[in-house]
Amino acid sequence: MTDAKQVKLKPGDTIGILGGGQLGRMLAMAAARLGLRCQVFSPDPDSPAFDVVLNATCAEYADVEALELFANDVDVITYEFENVPAAAAMVLDARRPVLPNRKILETTQDRLAEKDFVTRLGIGTAAYADVTSVPSLREAILRIGLPAVLKTRRFGYDGKGQAIIRAGDDIAKVWTSLATKSAILEAFVPYEREISVIAARSVAGQVECFDVTENEHRDHILKISRAPAPIPDALAEEARSIASKIASALDYVGVLAVEMFVLANGTGPKVLVNEIAPRVHNSGHWTLDGASVSQFEQHIRAIAGWPLGKPVRHGEIVTMTNLIGDEINDYEKWLSVPGATIHIYGKGAPRPGRKMGHVTEVRPPRDK
Repeated sequence: MTDAKQVKLKPGDTIGILGGGQLGRMLAMAAARLGLRCQVFSPDPDSPAFDVVLNATCAEYADVEALELFANDVDVITYEFENVPAAAAMVLDARRPVLPNRKILETTQDRLAEKDFVTRLGIGTAAYADVTSVPSLREAILRIGLPAVLKTRRFGYDGKGQAIIRAGDDIAKVWTSLATKSAILEAFVPYEREISVIAARSVAGQVECFDVTENEHRDHILKISRAPAPIPDALAEEARSIASKIASALDYVGVLAVEMFVLANGTGPKVLVNEIAPRVHNSGHWTLDGASVSQFEQHIRAIAGWPLGKPVRHGEIVTMTNLIGDEINDYEKWLSVPGATIHIYGKGAPRPGRKMGHVTEVRPPRDK
């Protein structure tokens, strides 16, 4: 394995990015502003990230020769999505530093391993159980109760790969519909609001967190993020402390997002961790126009071996609104909205549920 601690890029060096979606595109754009080049590796010839880099590799992640050539052309490698095939990560890691470390993927690609990791840190999560069959699902339900959420242990995002189980549901039918042999059952959390913390950690161990963000989902897809979240300062500090603790325990280098639930008033913990995303994250898009340094620049700084920036929010409130599916066709209406900035991802035809762009709106401070 290559030594990530020795990474110290200089302007003109090249970062390799695995994945060519909008996150890869925005990472490459952030790198360019810092004088760093990027090369993108993606199997999709229509990858929007290809539009903003000089060099790109369009090949399957199983193509070892293409991976080796890609590694030879770059100085450090990162990724825009967490489901990088383990074999591909191993091939690359033998040749160039891969940041965040590929070993972290073994934890974050598996929901059960992730929950176990968070629990070992003494951080609260929803009650959960390993499920491998209909009988084990029935046992888990007896222990955890209903309603509950059944999720595949691997893959799945934006509501895919999961199902809510309620009293009276056909348990065998729900299990079959998930089409998996390994799942996790999680207790349904009666939360007050969903929040996330975007944290960055450098090679030297410096951690910087952005303002806690409140997130609203529609049809299981993130629709709106607002920073700062309308929660007490002490709770916001607890959320940032949790994200920092997770980043440090993983010996993480780069940006990660920690999604959490804020519980309704009552006894016990006020915040529970839902999921960790080992990458730049949709709920951090507000930082592009709403902070002194964006999540994308922080990630580039971290993997380049540079010091992190100290994030300062612009304005009183910053809102990010995802443009999903056909909503992108109305992009012109945003062009004249005061304080709004539109980002169009350069994808193909709109499809239901497909994130086509986003808008950030910065509300200036009120007059004193």
